[in-house]
Parts: sequence; structure tokens; C-alpha cells
Amino acid sequence: MKKYSEILKKCILFKDIDEDSLISMLSCINARIREYNKNELIFTEGSSADKIGIVLSGTVQVERVDYYGNRSILTSIKSSQIFGESFACSGKKFLVDIIATERCEVMLIDIHRAIHTCSNACDFHNKLIFNLLKAVANKNLILNKKIEATSKRTTKEKLLSYLSIVAKEEGRNSFTIPFDRQELADYLEVDRSGLSKEIGKLRAEGILESKGSYFKLLKNS
Repeated sequence: MKKYSEILKKCILFKDIDEDSLISMLSCINARIREYNKNELIFTEGSSADKIGIVLSGTVQVERVDYYGNRSILTSIKSSQIFGESFACSGKKFLVDIIATERCEVMLIDIHRAIHTCSNACDFHNKLIFNLLKAVANKNLILNKKIEATSKRTTKEKLLSYLSIVAKEEGRNSFTIPFDRQELADYLEVDRSGLSKEIGKLRAEGILESKGSYFKLLKNS
């Protein structure tokens, strides 16, 4: 576990927990590491939400597929970030699929051990529970970002809303998003060809530059 300590120290779940305590904690909360191949499901819709995941390498996505098979991407999770915490804390089953978008390593944590103080009365448990509460709140903010973008009426408005949010988060007008073109369409819940057409129009109008997942906002629309 020590080789992952630098990544884990960046994880919100372990904020303000020293390295020695962290190593003890991982044993206490029954942390296990698993490797997943690209497109392999980590958690599936309808499965028991009894674990929290931490991405150690690679990326994973949270996806929802409706009755007709239409995919919507809720968020992308990168190294040191966590997933599944909202469902695990609610005690309900997963309502989404969580899938590896590339080969990745994931640490899985037993939610019951994480939120209940153990017989050893470890000092770090209170910090862990507090950090978990912050993580759930942060995830709600991330989902609000998606709602803000997808609530717009047109594909153009959805795209510019999303790119504007990312630009504010990054603090600059040029950035790389965690989605390819199809994934961006699924995230914004729009048709891919329509999205590509709007991106082409915005480039022609001098509003943005783009290449693959790279975007640069040039002026306000």
C-alpha cells in the first residue's frame, strides 16, 4: 500500500490524516486494490452499494443508460478522486454503471468499516467520516454543473455553458476536457453529429478553437 501513499494523500477522503495513520487506516477499513481493463464495469446498476472506490491510476466514468439504451455520462473520475460515495452512504443500490475508460487501478473501501468506529477506537475515524461528508457535498456540486449545462435549450447553449464552467474552474480560457467527442455528446445529452456541427459553426464564428478534447474560448458568444 505504501507505493500509493502520495496519490492517497491527495484524496479528499484522507485529508489531514498523517501517513502513519493512513497505513493503519487502510487495514482497518479493509481497503483492497483491483485492476480493471478498458470498458470493464467496476460497479453495475442494481448492484449493492457497499463500497467506495478511489482511482489510483487511469480514469473511470459514471454512466446512466435509459430504457431505450441511450447513454448519459454523469462525470469522469481521475487519479486520487473517489466514486460511489453518495450511493454507499445512502445504503441503496447503484442507479448507475461505473466503468473503466482505460486500464486502471482502483482501491475499494468497505463503507461499513469506514463510517463505523472500530473496536480499536482509532483516532482517524472521525476525520474520515468528516472528509466523507465533504466528498458527498462536492459530488453534489459536480452533478449541479452537469444540470446547469444540460438544462439549456439548444446544443450550442449546452456546449458553451459547459465550456464556460470548465474555463472558470481551470482559471484560463484554454483547457482539455476529460471527454472525446462522443462522450461529450453523451455528457451534454445531445446528438453527436449536431454537436460536431455546432462546434464547427463556433470555430467559423471565431468564438472558440478546438482539436479533439482541447478547447480555447476566444470571446463571449
